[in-house]
Amino acid sequence: MNGVQLLLVEDNEGDIFVTLDAFESSMVINNIIVKTDGDQAISYFKKIASTEDLPDFVLLDINLPKISGHEVLKYLKQHQEYKAIPVIMFTSSSSEVDITKAYQNGVNSFITKPIEYSDYVGVLKRIEEFWLKISGISY
Repeated sequence: MNGVQLLLVEDNEGDIFVTLDAFESSMVINNIIVKTDGDQAISYFKKIASTEDLPDFVLLDINLPKISGHEVLKYLKQHQEYKAIPVIMFTSSSSEVDITKAYQNGVNSFITKPIEYSDYVGVLKRIEEFWLKISGISY
C-alpha cells in the first residue's frame, strides 16, 4: 500500500489546519499538498512531471483568491490527463447556483462545510471513507 496523495485547494488557514489535523491519523492518506489559491492549483498541475505525481483526489474550495474553484474545476475536467481525478468541492457555499455549476463542470461530489469542528472532522472522515475505501481509488 503506497498511500494516497491529496491536493487541498483552500485559502482559509483554519480550514487548512482542521483538514490536516483530521487526516493526520489517516492510515490511507500519506501526502497532502496544499495550495491556497486557484492560480497555485493550476500552476501545480502544469508543473507535474508525470502521471505518477498526480494527486489521487482533490478537495477544492469555491471561493479562492485569483482564480475561483469553479475555474480550477473546469481546467481539470477539460484536460484529458487530469479528467479522471476525483474532485470534491468542499466549500462553505450551499448556493443552488454553485451546486449546479459545479456538477455541470464535472465535479464528482459537492459538500457544504459544516460550521462545528466535530461535524467538520466527521465529514472529512466520511469523505475519506467513501472516496478512498468504498469508491475504489487505488492505494
